[in-house]
Amino acid sequence: MTAAPADFASARNEFITIDTPRVEDGAAIWRIARDSEVLDLNSSYSYLLWCRDFAATSVVARGESGEPVAFVTGYLRPDRPGTLVVWQVAVGHAHRGAGLAGKLLDALTSRVAAEQGLESVETTVTPDNTASDRLFTSYAQRHDVALDREVLFDGGLFPEGSHLPEVLYRIGPFHT
Repeated sequence: MTAAPADFASARNEFITIDTPRVEDGAAIWRIARDSEVLDLNSSYSYLLWCRDFAATSVVARGESGEPVAFVTGYLRPDRPGTLVVWQVAVGHAHRGAGLAGKLLDALTSRVAAEQGLESVETTVTPDNTASDRLFTSYAQRHDVALDREVLFDGGLFPEGSHLPEVLYRIGPFHT
């Protein structure tokens, strides 16, 4: 895997610091997800747990005051510990359009690769989510790795009945 553009511990951009989430960030992360208007919103409790149990595979961007303004949550697949599953990516409205999501993804995968090893990245994207498609397509191009797409869950599997299919994006393998 190629190195991230900036060291994880000191990545800064316009008073933005990339950091590991803490439990006390859970409420702010929940609000960012809620205000995104595109993510499936999980319970506020789940974001607190995410910051506690999956902090090593997640990142936040902090504004000048230290408050989270963006995040990426992820986890390592239990059956494939070299695979990072990106669960959610969200950037607060005031910080969109500056490439922050890509910087967060680069920082997270660089850290996971250094600390735990990384063979591939997976995420799911609904077909109408062009922002996520662009984010993960450009990520694969920046890191010169393959990006494969396949339907993971057909829309009919969801109890709501009108859900779009979830397309699995598999990125990698990374070059070591």
